[in-house]
Amino acid sequence: MNLTEQLRIAHARQLSRRWFLRECGVGLAGIAAHSLLAKDAAPAAIPAAPSSTSLAPKAPHFTPKAKRVIYMFQAGAPSHLELFDSKPELTKRDGQLPPAELLKDYRAAFINPKSALLGPKYKFAKHGQSGIELSELLPHTSKIVDDLCFVRSMQTDAVNHAPAQIMMNTGSQQFGRPSFGSWTLYGLGSESADLPGYVVLTSAKGTSGGASNYGCGFLPTVYGGIPFRGTGDPVLYLSNPKGIDAPAQRSSLDTLHRLNDLALAEAGDPEIAARIASYELAYKLQTSAPELMDLSSEPPHILELYGIKDVKVSNYARNCLLARRLIERGVRFVQLFHEAWDQHGNLTKDVQKNCADTDQASAALVADLKQRGLLDDTLVVWGGEFGRTPMVQGGNDGRDHHNRCFTMWLAGGGLKRGHVHGATDDLGFNVTQDPVHVHDLNATLLHALGFDHTRLTYRFQGRDYRLTDVHGEVVNALFA
Repeated sequence: MNLTEQLRIAHARQLSRRWFLRECGVGLAGIAAHSLLAKDAAPAAIPAAPSSTSLAPKAPHFTPKAKRVIYMFQAGAPSHLELFDSKPELTKRDGQLPPAELLKDYRAAFINPKSALLGPKYKFAKHGQSGIELSELLPHTSKIVDDLCFVRSMQTDAVNHAPAQIMMNTGSQQFGRPSFGSWTLYGLGSESADLPGYVVLTSAKGTSGGASNYGCGFLPTVYGGIPFRGTGDPVLYLSNPKGIDAPAQRSSLDTLHRLNDLALAEAGDPEIAARIASYELAYKLQTSAPELMDLSSEPPHILELYGIKDVKVSNYARNCLLARRLIERGVRFVQLFHEAWDQHGNLTKDVQKNCADTDQASAALVADLKQRGLLDDTLVVWGGEFGRTPMVQGGNDGRDHHNRCFTMWLAGGGLKRGHVHGATDDLGFNVTQDPVHVHDLNATLLHALGFDHTRLTYRFQGRDYRLTDVHGEVVNALFA
């Protein structure tokens, strides 16, 4: 080994010793000092995270009509023809081939020119003072029809489940964009100190679009949706392991907080601030989450309203009641996912079951919010990613994906009540009046929350992104 190499190694060792004494010595001394002083002093106040990742309540662009959102996402695409959009002409033409001009330039995965028309499987009737027609499968929704705003002219670009779900929730078919819930939290912050600002509850099975439906994309992690489990700990690893008591956990968390503070001061990475906030929220969740999930305090008539027979059974009805409890505790955005509506076959039986599982609880949630004075400033959304074809698919009892028209309903948030917006043709194939694209819907929902959708932006990779991308018009006709 020559002299130059020996000097290089010696210099590296000296730098290593100097680095350890300078950077780590003070840190170890600080940790030791904190341990000694902790017995005589309360834990230091946690400094606020930078404003870019703060969940503190924020003011929107203008006075909002709604302050919070409950989004009941019926993944799999409910058939508008069996539920919301009565088509007597389709019933008359059951079994006939559709008009040739109707299918000109039309392409679908499982539909060919010889696919016959399929008449609606269930009867419709008018309800409420508004006289809105609904399927016999929705007896509970029929009771609250005068509180709902139906959009029968929804349209989307995507034709398959995952892309369509992601587009409905993020405004894009591409992965990696922030969800509507994340944009809401980014713009408004949260009013809950002990629970996440955006909570996700799932029944049936997981969604085709997965976590992208409620992810934060390129927004800071603190704005992402937090899934709550239906059984066991609401969040994984919420309970302390054996041998770790509350004082030990608090001491460890305080130490970790200070180390993260040092890293944040040096790197300025907003993800470190999000990590600090996440650890603190997890600590608070150990108390707040079990209390939230315990429905034993709910009176019997409320459990009966939602159709809950066992408060420990995780299902859609329980999630609807939890949604109300969450917003009462200041949570800004609650999203329910129920993927069970993909009826390519066995349509008659499965749609009936799906309605039996969801109709009562969905209606109960609206009625419960109303009786508590929460509906006026809560935006409630019900719908899936697209509709179903008027043509049969899957033998003689199924419908394929259909993105040209479908129905969603909204409630609260300053929207019209007992109102129907838009219309489709006699076969439920095309929109004929007041089309509402997914981008238009998202622009309208943001407007209800007090935002100009063109101004709620986040700069990423050199450009300003927004939920509606470069599209979207507010549908003012939906507001009272």
